[in-house]
Amino acid sequence: MKNDHVVLVADCDHPDIDIEKRVLADVCRELPWLNCRSEDEVIAQCAEAEGLIIMYAPLTRRVMQHLKRCKIIARYGVGVDTIDLKAAAEFGIIASNVPDYGTQEVSDHALAMMLCLTRKIAMASSLVKRGQWDFRLMQPVFRHQVQTIGVIGMGRIGSAMAQKTHALGMRVLAFDPYLKNLDRIPDYVTLVSLEELLRESDVVSVHCPLNEETRDLLDEARLGLMKPTAYLVNTARGNIVNEVALEKMLAEKRLAGAALDVLASEPGRVDHPLFKHDNFLCTPHMAWHSSESAQELKRKAAEEVRRVMRGEAPLYKVN
Repeated sequence: MKNDHVVLVADCDHPDIDIEKRVLADVCRELPWLNCRSEDEVIAQCAEAEGLIIMYAPLTRRVMQHLKRCKIIARYGVGVDTIDLKAAAEFGIIASNVPDYGTQEVSDHALAMMLCLTRKIAMASSLVKRGQWDFRLMQPVFRHQVQTIGVIGMGRIGSAMAQKTHALGMRVLAFDPYLKNLDRIPDYVTLVSLEELLRESDVVSVHCPLNEETRDLLDEARLGLMKPTAYLVNTARGNIVNEVALEKMLAEKRLAGAALDVLASEPGRVDHPLFKHDNFLCTPHMAWHSSESAQELKRKAAEEVRRVMRGEAPLYKVN
């Protein structure tokens, strides 16, 4: 077996790459671990790579023009907005992701955020710690079995979120213009337009990819369609929700609350305008994480590169 392929980890924030090294041991003698964060750094350090594993490194058309030997770019994670997919296809480079490593974790996190908002757990805990032991301060709280959730994006994670909220007894609406196989939509999910979903839902949970069509999908006009008693949860990508518009909605009490695991610019700065609102929750892009999912992510990204280096077909090609 040829083991002298040039495979690089262009960047990642993991504590080690031991799993990747084990997976790729039979196709590359070494697995250099770089810290490329800019186009120029990728060009300078990765020009000879046949395979790249990336996290945040920008793989733009300009970068790919210099990757003359590259066969595959595998991204740690589901989102591939850091890769110019059209350019990759034109240059004959496979772009892949790991779409199924954190399905349960992200949907669990979205569900937990929803429950924290709808049951007002964070607010109640904060008040109790300040000496205010009075459930009436949390009113109104509504029974989930009379509530409607709107799921934006019915891929793996959105479908899991729909299933879990249906188990609570919630009515489930969904919007996904990219659906190709309507037969896989469960009977308990009603497909509607985005506008109807926003008007009807008591909770809106975002699970779509970030692309040019979904950037600022939830702008001021669309957020303005939501009920003043409704909540917004986003565990997908920060730029899908317009944060300026969301802050305005919260300031004007036109939404009951919001919870984000992702921001347009990460890490979020401490003076972020949204952070001043008591009915706003934020976690540090951790919805994907568990000990098990972290290991699965690393293993599957490396396995995808290994397949291509061995002349096999990739499992998770996205371009």
